[in-house]
Amino acid sequence: MNKDLQETMMFRIEKEHDKTPKEILLNVYEALREKGYDPVNQIVGYLISGDPTYITSHKNARALIRRLERDELLEELVLFYVNSNQE
Repeated sequence: MNKDLQETMMFRIEKEHDKTPKEILLNVYEALREKGYDPVNQIVGYLISGDPTYITSHKNARALIRRLERDELLEELVLFYVNSNQE
C-alpha cells in the first residue's frame, strides 16, 4: 500500500480576521446603500425585530451582521454616539 494513503491528512481553513462590530456595521451599511435601501431604516428594523431579512445578502452582509448579537451592535452604536458627542 502507498505510504501516503496510510497517513492522516489535515484539512484547515484559514479564518479571516474577526471583524470588529464597527467594521461589520460599516460593511452592512455600505452593502445596503449599494442595493438602494435606506441603510439606517434597514439596520434599525433588524435591531428591533431580529429579523435578518431586513439585511441584504449582498456582499455577505446578512451573514456578517449575524456574527454578533443585537445587543453587541446596540452597545457599539451607543458608545460611538456618546464618545462622538462628549465635549
